[in-house]
Amino acid sequence: MVFSSLLFVLVFLPANLFLYFLVDSVKAKNAVLLVFSLVFYAWGEPVYVLILIGMSFFCWLFSRLLERAGGRVGLRRLLMFLSAAVCIGSIGFFKYAGFLVENINLLAGRTLLAVPALSLPIGISFYTFQLLTYVADVYRGDVPAQKSFWRVLLYAGLFHQCVAGPIVRYGDIENELTNRHTDLTEAGRGATRFICGLAKKAVLANGCGAAVDALLLSDAAISDAGLLTQNLALLSGRSALTLWAGMAFYMLQIYLDFSAYSDMAIGMGLICGFHYKENFDYPYISGSVTEFWRRWHISLGTFFRDYVYIPLGGNRKGKARQILNLFAVWALTGLWHGASWNFVLWGLYFFVFLVLEKFVFGKLLEKTKVLKHVYLLIVVYFGWVLFKFTSLSEVGAVVKGMFCRNGNPLSTFESKDFLMHYVLFFALCVLACTPLVRSVSAYLRKKSENGGAVAVFTGAVNIVLPVCLLAVSVLFLIGDSYNPFLYFRF
Repeated sequence: MVFSSLLFVLVFLPANLFLYFLVDSVKAKNAVLLVFSLVFYAWGEPVYVLILIGMSFFCWLFSRLLERAGGRVGLRRLLMFLSAAVCIGSIGFFKYAGFLVENINLLAGRTLLAVPALSLPIGISFYTFQLLTYVADVYRGDVPAQKSFWRVLLYAGLFHQCVAGPIVRYGDIENELTNRHTDLTEAGRGATRFICGLAKKAVLANGCGAAVDALLLSDAAISDAGLLTQNLALLSGRSALTLWAGMAFYMLQIYLDFSAYSDMAIGMGLICGFHYKENFDYPYISGSVTEFWRRWHISLGTFFRDYVYIPLGGNRKGKARQILNLFAVWALTGLWHGASWNFVLWGLYFFVFLVLEKFVFGKLLEKTKVLKHVYLLIVVYFGWVLFKFTSLSEVGAVVKGMFCRNGNPLSTFESKDFLMHYVLFFALCVLACTPLVRSVSAYLRKKSENGGAVAVFTGAVNIVLPVCLLAVSVLFLIGDSYNPFLYFRF
C-alpha cells in the first residue's frame, strides 16, 4: 500500500483517523496507530513485518540492558557494538548480500557462490536507522530507555514515516508518544500539508515520471539486466535534446516525488499530534553542493553527520583526517541508496565537489550571485545521471549522447513536438521546486492579520484550494492503481 493510492486516500487513512479520534486516551490512540501501522506494512510485506517487529524488540531489549549497565563502560560498549552489528547486519544481509556475492564471482572470474535471491524488505533502511539512532542515543545518555516495547515498535513502525522516511529521532517524539494532543488549527495544517503532498506526487511527480519513461527508459527496463544491450541501443539513438530533457524531467521528478512523501508524512503526523522535522528545504535554490546537502534529505544527512562523521573525528583531527572522514560518509551515503556501484560513485562524486568547495574554491563561490546557482544545478544534474542508471555503460551512453558523441542527432521533430506539449507542465514543476508559493502564502497570511478583503480571500483559499487539490489528485489516481514513490526501493 502506498500513500498515493485510492485505497489509502479514500479507505485506509479515513478509517485510521476515524478510529483515532473516536478514542480518548493517548494509550488507546497509540493502539489504533500501531494496529494500522502493522496492517499497512504487512499489506505489501506479510512475512517481513516480522523483521520489523523483531528488530524493534531487539533494540528495545538492548536499550534496556544499556540503561541497566550503568557505569560499566566495557559492558555498555559491547552492548552498543552488538546493537549496531545486528542493525547494520540486517540491512547488509537483505540489501547487499547479492551485490557482495556478484562481485566476489566477478573477481574470481567464475561462479564461486550462488547469488542469493532475496527480496528487499520495504523501508528496512529507514526503520533500521531509526532504531539504531534510538539505541545510540540511549548509549550516549541523550534519552532514557523506553520501558514499553509497544511504544518502541510504534516509533519504528508508524506508517507515516516507516517506509520512506523522514528518519525520525526518538528524542524528537519521545514526549509525544505518551503525551500529545491535536488542536483544530494543527490538524487543519496537517491535512493541507498532506493534500499538497498528494497533489505534488499524483500530478507533478507522476507526470514527470511519464515524461522520463518516454524520453529515456523506465525503471523496470533499467533494472532488467537482460535488456542492457537493447537499452544501450535505445539510449544511443536518442537525440541530444531528448537526453537533456529526459534528465531535466528526472531531476524534477526525484525531488517532487520524495519531498511529496515527506510532506504527506509530516502532514499525517501533525493531524495526530506528532511533529516530525522537515526533510527538504528547496534544495535546487542552493548556491553550492554543501548547501544543497543541508537542504536535501535532511534527516539522512544529519544521521551520517551525527552518527558517522562526528564519531570518526569530524574536522577535529586535521585536514587529511577530515577528508578521509568525508570519504567514508559519502561512500556510505551512496551505498545506502542501493547495492550497485553507480550509487557508490554517485556518493563519491559529491564527495569530490564537497572537498573542492571546502578547500579550493568555496570562498570564490560565495562572492558570486548567479553563477554559483548555475554551478550547483549543473553538478546536481549530472549527478542524477549516475543515480538514474545502474549500468555505467548506460551512464556513458547518456553523457556521450548529450554531446552528440553517439552519432545521434541534436534533435528530431518528435523530440521538439513532445517538449512543446510539455513546456507549461515543465514550468509548473520548476515553480514547485522553489519557495515562491510559500513566500506568497506567508505574505498573504501577514496581510490578512489586519482583516478586510485580504483576510476573506485568504480564508477562502485555505478552504477551497485543499478541496480542489484533493479532487484533482483523486482524478489523476483513477486508473493509476500502483505508482510507488522512488525512494521505496532504497
